[in-house]
Amino acid sequence: MSKAATKTKPRPMPAPDVSPLPERPDLPTGYRPKPGEEYMSPEQLEYFRQKLLTWRGELVEESKQTIDNLREEVRDVGDDAERATRETENSLELRTRDRYRKLIGKIDKALKRVDDGEYGYCEETGEEIGLDRLEARPIATLCFDAQERWEHRQKLMGD
Repeated sequence: MSKAATKTKPRPMPAPDVSPLPERPDLPTGYRPKPGEEYMSPEQLEYFRQKLLTWRGELVEESKQTIDNLREEVRDVGDDAERATRETENSLELRTRDRYRKLIGKIDKALKRVDDGEYGYCEETGEEIGLDRLEARPIATLCFDAQERWEHRQKLMGD
């Protein structure tokens, strides 16, 4: 029998390296991060994860409503003025939806940073972003000083 004719046994595939996901803490009702706590403790990370997921869900729902409204709209509009008004409204709705799409992308990146343990720390300096800033802007990636430097550079560049 030739070598080409001999069949080799398929080798079993190695099991994928699957590490168990860390347990997520159960947050007490009404929990909010406090300055005296360990920064980006499991409880704080879970708090911001839930905050981001809730915000994402609200944006997705609003986007679905926009699509439904545009589909249900009657295309047979009376006069030119009414048609122009509807076109303007539709354009605003679509721009809003596009902003939501971009914001959802930023939320997804923030959720990935939560999972990677990088959430809450400045991408430029590695410093803490701060609880107050994250409460106000949960998708923040820069600490206050780095954000000011970035805005100053943008202003100089004319953007």
